[in-house]
Amino acid sequence: MHMSGKVRVAVAGASGYAGGEMLRLLLGHPDVEIGALTGGSNAGEKLGVLQPHLVPLADRVLEATTPEILAGHDVVFLGLPHGQSAAIANALGDDTVVIDCGADFRLTDPGEWEKFYGGVHAGSWPYGLPELPGLRVQLQGAKRIAVPGCYPTISTLTLAPAVAAGLITPDVVVVAASGTSGAGKALKANLLGSEVMGNVSAYGVGGVHRHTPEITQNLSLLTDGEIKVSFTPLLVPMPRGILATCSAPIARKVTAEEAYEVYAAAYADEPFVTVLPQGMWPQTKSVLGSNSVHLQVTVDQTAGRLVAVGAIDNLAKGTGGAAVQCMNLALGLPESTGLTTIGLAP
Repeated sequence: MHMSGKVRVAVAGASGYAGGEMLRLLLGHPDVEIGALTGGSNAGEKLGVLQPHLVPLADRVLEATTPEILAGHDVVFLGLPHGQSAAIANALGDDTVVIDCGADFRLTDPGEWEKFYGGVHAGSWPYGLPELPGLRVQLQGAKRIAVPGCYPTISTLTLAPAVAAGLITPDVVVVAASGTSGAGKALKANLLGSEVMGNVSAYGVGGVHRHTPEITQNLSLLTDGEIKVSFTPLLVPMPRGILATCSAPIARKVTAEEAYEVYAAAYADEPFVTVLPQGMWPQTKSVLGSNSVHLQVTVDQTAGRLVAVGAIDNLAKGTGGAAVQCMNLALGLPESTGLTTIGLAP
């Protein structure tokens, strides 16, 4: 830690949505000093041109993303395209905390990595979802952390209590609607305003979306049975947020009240997870800009299925907020430092 007593951090990929969200949160973190900011094709540009909302950093010039630029920091956040983090991370010293917001180190099965991402599997790091039983202790003092994907974060947390308590047969269906920022900042025809406005579309249908094995991997930690996940993502006309509707057959007779009690008990001590009062259902506007997870659960007795709904901000708890939360755990800081449960509404 530096002479100022603050943690000096670098952000690689500072011009992207994930990098911008991390910087927004880090600017409000009392224990952080922001060091190097790097970009790829945007190196040499002023950050204020690309991220005009980050006023205190507007005059900072993006540098090239190299190990030499990132070295010497206490913490390095990597907000890079999938497949690019490993080379940078391997060149940084073991004394540096490296927090990867890409997918390079999330999956433990090399075969699943090769199937869904291609190329050589770089390995796996402690998984940055402290709300999942047993994972918080792995993050405390960790030097390498893999931040979960946004869809796996909300899908896992929405289903975890039901899987762990044996309320459901582990054959789950997840339909999750996300804002366009989840697809990144690169120019793509299907993300143009004229294509997105007034339209909802499905993509990655039929078990081919890259987050499917990550959801499966997470839920498999909670049961001895085989987990089957049918995941369908939807693109909806809003900038940010995810609403996930998750369901599965009930494994035994259970009422909505009993299911609610299981969820309330599971998350009673979690600072960022709120099981809403019965009858209230999550909505994305309530979590925007926050590190909050809002959940609700019921049982469809006619269909014999448990139905749980969850909402997060895909850029906050789904990416940047999760990264800061993991940093706090790694450094021994209070877990909620620099983060808020208060959303933006309307």
